[in-house]
Amino acid sequence: MPMSEVRESIEIAAPPDAVWALALDPARLADWVTIHRSLGDVDPGPPRAGMRMDQTLTLRGAPFRVRWTLVVCEPPDRAEWHGLGPAGSRAQTSYELEPAGNGTRFSYINVFYTPLGLIGRMAQRAVAGHLPQNEARASLARLKALCETH
Repeated sequence: MPMSEVRESIEIAAPPDAVWALALDPARLADWVTIHRSLGDVDPGPPRAGMRMDQTLTLRGAPFRVRWTLVVCEPPDRAEWHGLGPAGSRAQTSYELEPAGNGTRFSYINVFYTPLGLIGRMAQRAVAGHLPQNEARASLARLKALCETH
């Protein structure tokens, strides 16, 4: 199945537990994820393996809904979300946090699987282009700013 992958990381002047608390709080997604538009149903309680949430995102003005399941939850080191999107699309997003001096190195990986083989891959490139990489950088910069001002 065709896929696209985005990898980004950033140094944040805050301890891993503080970065984890903000990054894994669904109610804070609007504060740092640039393509986030709204949150739907979210399982109550703290982050844990099996937790689910519905999120509406947008790329180039087109909204789409993703149903996420947190499949790996190892606070404050690693989280991995698996998502189901429109038309059979899928995504895997992982966060890896490691101490870096007095702060945290936050690494983000997103793998997006398009439906429809070559046609889906070509359509994804035409619609998204370099946008996912740029949005990941902008989102991590927002996360850094939020974590460093608290």
